[in-house]
Amino acid sequence: MTLPDGSELALPLLERAGAQPGPTLALLAGVHGDEYEGVQAIHEVMRTLDPARLIGTILAVPVCNVPAYLAATRCSPLDGANLARVFPGDPYGTATERIAHVVTEHVIKRADFLLDLHSAGIAYSMPTLVGYAHEETALGWTAREAALAFGAPVVWGHPPDPTATGRTVSTAQALGVPWLYTEAPGAGRVQPSDLACFTRGIRNLLHFLEMLPGDPEPGPGPLHLLGGGNLDRTPRAGVSGYFVSDVDLLAQVQVGQRLGRILDPWGDTVEEIIASRAGRVVMLRGLPRVFAGDGICLITGELPAD
Repeated sequence: MTLPDGSELALPLLERAGAQPGPTLALLAGVHGDEYEGVQAIHEVMRTLDPARLIGTILAVPVCNVPAYLAATRCSPLDGANLARVFPGDPYGTATERIAHVVTEHVIKRADFLLDLHSAGIAYSMPTLVGYAHEETALGWTAREAALAFGAPVVWGHPPDPTATGRTVSTAQALGVPWLYTEAPGAGRVQPSDLACFTRGIRNLLHFLEMLPGDPEPGPGPLHLLGGGNLDRTPRAGVSGYFVSDVDLLAQVQVGQRLGRILDPWGDTVEEIIASRAGRVVMLRGLPRVFAGDGICLITGELPAD
């Protein structure tokens, strides 16, 4: 891909073909440039995988959003676009749209299963989790079973949302490709526990897809959440200031409960963030500095116990 200044932009594509033909698993990371757990997990799995035991093919792009990765930002410094909102892309569009097009054509369309590894990045905080499409279809049931096999401490099912477009996973869904995605606390660091969860999860997915012999390694009994995961719809700060949270991740909250406060430079509260629904806190602002319009938190439901 040639940029306006004449320089070339290339994406790192790793491919590992097994000794026997079989499914193709696509692994993506670095869709946002400030999320690092998936980058390292892909490198770790690809480095230690024995091709002689592998059935099928792994396609992996450890850094999808190279411009944002180099700048350590969520969105691209080239066009300000969020790569996770422009799929399936446009071969004649902006730099970010072209990246989405390349990933769609050369990776997602070749896949029998997609895993997109995310975390909360620098500005937010989320529990370590795996998300899937919660729907009464063959694709939905496959994704749910794969999510449980992944072994994350939190599993988050998302009912169909026709407005949640532009994602890698919405593109996979439209193509009939089952998918999972991950989140983790982020903060610009890779915690050993999150790296271990992601690497074990990728290997568990390979076992689940029968691309490696043996069974998935059991994880902890997960907390199973259910609800929309569109971070574009989080409650927003009405003023700029310093955010102080009153709740922890995964706390159960009630309607009307205060979730946090925004302070001015003198330490006075200028806005209170109040829960408009009951449920579990699944995302919180991690970076205390906030501007008016920044997302603050997300509350979701919980799947009833069987």
